[in-house]
Amino acid sequence: MLAMLNSPSWLKPEIIPGLPFRWYGLMYVVAFLITWVLFRYESKREKKPWTEETAANFFLWSIIGILIGGRLGGTLIYEPTNYYWTHPWMILWPFDESGAFVGYQGMSFHGGLVGLIAATLIWCKVKKESWLEWADLIAVAAPLGYTFGRLGNFINGELWGKVTTAPWGMVFPGAPAFSADQPWVRDIAAKVGIPITSATQMVNLPRHPSQLYEALFEGLVLWLFLWFVLRKRKTFPGCNLAAYIIGYGVVRFFIEYFREPDASLGYIIKWGDPNAPTYLFTTPFNFSMGQILCFLMIVAGCILMYVFYRHSKTHPAQVALAGGGVRVNPEAANAASTRKVQNSTARKRRKQIK
Repeated sequence: MLAMLNSPSWLKPEIIPGLPFRWYGLMYVVAFLITWVLFRYESKREKKPWTEETAANFFLWSIIGILIGGRLGGTLIYEPTNYYWTHPWMILWPFDESGAFVGYQGMSFHGGLVGLIAATLIWCKVKKESWLEWADLIAVAAPLGYTFGRLGNFINGELWGKVTTAPWGMVFPGAPAFSADQPWVRDIAAKVGIPITSATQMVNLPRHPSQLYEALFEGLVLWLFLWFVLRKRKTFPGCNLAAYIIGYGVVRFFIEYFREPDASLGYIIKWGDPNAPTYLFTTPFNFSMGQILCFLMIVAGCILMYVFYRHSKTHPAQVALAGGGVRVNPEAANAASTRKVQNSTARKRRKQIK
């Protein structure tokens, strides 16, 4: 009896065979639509003052930032041949050198996040808007949309995990096969019930469906926490944003142990086994590019959480209402101004006494 699953054969990357329309692209559209609906719902619940047109304009900038940042990250960080560094015009060109349409293959979440932050910061600077008000809303809405992006990876049969004997391990047709003349291959094949007929047989072993792990935990579970636990309990501006950055970083860092690193990059830090293969889990002290970037996310998120919290305490003129945005409280502003004048006067008197 086979102790594994096969990737559904009816799932194909193309929506209509022969046409350049893929499920992965459609999943991006679904993700943006879901995020938009949740974003608008939360804006109305918090009675934000901006108009539908202003919100749509902000959201358009967000999408552009995600796409450009994701593409830059996918091509400049995860592409090992430095092709795009020497051919930068190909980064945003959806055709290969022969003129064939290939779309935009290769997107990076971390690049998309940086692009999103940069684009929205610029927009808020131009429009003279409070960036944290907008960022907190996006942070609680985005993870559910992100779920569908990872489902798109699963449909594409890409970004599979490491070899496993778990009963939910899945055989992906595009994953590399291994020669049966290796003892570890025969051992795993025997455990999952794959028959070996010859020593020269190439065996496609089951993998962790890491795309589904990411869709579930980085997407759905993180969204449930942010939306139903943290959203209405936000005590200061930037809390939701920092919590999302920390939460995503932590969850993805651990899921990366089950996901096979990009074969072209392998492990970036090898504190455990320098010769460890990328397709097997052998040590927790080898770290992929994704884990390094997620660690930086966790550190940045913790710093932002502290900075935003301290800012809310040291600037009483900015009142963070539970479930609401940042608004200037006139009474608090006058009180803060009075205290500032009093403190300045006291310092001058102390200097005179000295």
